[in-house]
Amino acid sequence: MSVNYVDDGNDDGTNFGRSDGKIGFYGLTTPIAQQDFTAAAVTDSPLQYSTVWGFANSSISTNIVALLNEIRAKLVALNLVAT
Repeated sequence: MSVNYVDDGNDDGTNFGRSDGKIGFYGLTTPIAQQDFTAAAVTDSPLQYSTVWGFANSSISTNIVALLNEIRAKLVALNLVAT
């Protein structure tokens, strides 16, 4: 069985979807539009080994968990990872 390629070998590259388009992967029944993040970006914070969280306070670790959960949800919505 031969492999099919999406691109045509053009040095400029390949895009998937337009800014107003919808895409899906692995047989997603209903493709979806590009999604926005609602979780806040995690700011750089030095590690602090004197706390149970490893940061100055628990809010940084809570923000990391929220961001990772949102990234996972977005990947699942596109059908890029299974639930």
